[in-house]
Amino acid sequence: MKFTLSWLKKHLDTTATVDEISDALTDLGLEVEGIENPSDKLKDFTLGYVTHAEKHPDADKLRVCKVDTDEGELQIICGAPNAREGITVVVAKPGVYVPGIDTTIGVGKIRGIESYGMMASEREMELSDEHDGIIELPSGNVGDRFVDWLAINDPAKVDTVIEIAITPNRPDALGVRGIARDLAARGLGKMKPDEVEIVEATFTTDLSVGIDADTLDGCPVFTGRLIKGVKNGPSPAWLQDLLRAIGLRPISFLVDVTNFFTYDQNRPLHVFDADKVAGNLRVHRAAGGETLMALDDKDYTLQAGQMVISDDTGAQSIGGIMGGRNTGCTEDTVNVFVESAYWDPVQIAYAGRAATVTIPRCPSPPPSPLACPP
Repeated sequence: MKFTLSWLKKHLDTTATVDEISDALTDLGLEVEGIENPSDKLKDFTLGYVTHAEKHPDADKLRVCKVDTDEGELQIICGAPNAREGITVVVAKPGVYVPGIDTTIGVGKIRGIESYGMMASEREMELSDEHDGIIELPSGNVGDRFVDWLAINDPAKVDTVIEIAITPNRPDALGVRGIARDLAARGLGKMKPDEVEIVEATFTTDLSVGIDADTLDGCPVFTGRLIKGVKNGPSPAWLQDLLRAIGLRPISFLVDVTNFFTYDQNRPLHVFDADKVAGNLRVHRAAGGETLMALDDKDYTLQAGQMVISDDTGAQSIGGIMGGRNTGCTEDTVNVFVESAYWDPVQIAYAGRAATVTIPRCPSPPPSPLACPP
């Protein structure tokens, strides 16, 4: 379980240091497995200013740039499309290790012209997947450390990440609020109120959910809300940064927000594309042998007794484990049904371990004749 220090402080009012928090967590039985400070790998990057840029004489896509740095003017050759005069950039001088490309920068020649460093993109610094161009900063002084600029202007990117081990008897610690509650009880701070704005229903729906009698022991509560007129797309930057910090890849807002609540409140959610649901939803036991293509693009064969959510056409979700591809959300989704249910953890654990996976579906066309079995 990973979380950031600032995320913890959204739930816990504390002045404790990272070391004090680490000691308290281990004392509580939530053993700290690692502490990562992104500032450590970015501390040698500095700010520079491009004073001149011209096309490389022997390469159309390269530009020879003159860059003001704390060590004076450096000549840097750059292939980024946005490399140009008049921008503030992030510079890796010779001797600086660049984590995203696992390379220590040196002085080199590119098409016969010397280059004394590089101007970095976010992906090269492992800040995001963005690599369409080098970083352009709206402000900053030549020679300042980039981590200091981030600490003021984008602190989420240099937030301390704490990883703890979770034993089977501590599922309450699979959410940041649960961890904060433990630390507050330990005397390391005070819990902040969890204020929730109640949203009144503004429309009705014909979609209903039923739970079979023989499934109530495994799913006694199933709630949901239909939300119309959504626009799926990229998540806000703060949410993407938060997920990346704990090792998750941002996908889209509808996916990312469910991941956020899973880690924030220990409240897993699932979102159906409501327009893809045929008829009503039914929570029941699988007869055995049914197949479902899940959101991980794999075909699963259900075993008898496993809990499943079906619509009028068949299984659409493995209860408490994973949703199906057929009713999953895409960028074209406009109406969603958000599921929040309680699933018996013992039954879910058995189902998760017993899941039968068939061979993953092959891309079309396959990458090579040998890539997919006949």
